[in-house]
Amino acid sequence: MKSGGVVLYPTDTVWGLGCDASCPEAVRRIYAIKHRADSKALISLVGSDEALVKCVGPLAREYHRLSAEASGRPLTVVFPRAEGISECMLADDGSAAVRLTSELYSSALCEALGHPLVSTSANVSGEPAPRFFREISPAIMGAVDYMACYRRDDETPSEPSKVVKILPSGETVIIRP
Repeated sequence: MKSGGVVLYPTDTVWGLGCDASCPEAVRRIYAIKHRADSKALISLVGSDEALVKCVGPLAREYHRLSAEASGRPLTVVFPRAEGISECMLADDGSAAVRLTSELYSSALCEALGHPLVSTSANVSGEPAPRFFREISPAIMGAVDYMACYRRDDETPSEPSKVVKILPSGETVIIRP
């Protein structure tokens, strides 16, 4: 990933495609693999509180408040701004979606990379997101540089993340309950 590679890996929600979120070329590869319009922003994962603070600054406190309200369910927060990610990861309004992952493998990837990690479902846009490794299409598998071996046989159901947006005013809007 440090040289622009794209990986297939398990997250705390579904199987995902990932790369260094600070590398525009790698991010563009993910858009191409997914056949996804680059006008649709991608989310980033971070693996620790320190990485979250580095990415979103003082708003990390707001993340923890919202996370407590999510009752243990994965939470993706759309922040008004973020640091350390490529501009092609941002929404039109400059906002960025970030999730502090609790999944061991994705957390370790984030920590080893030292940057936020792109996290988008490992599917072609418009197709169902793969909850389990066996649901990933051969086309997606053939397009990545590395496939994690971890949790390939795990078929424990998971929930999609709750998505909340923090507006510049500080108000919050629930995007996905």
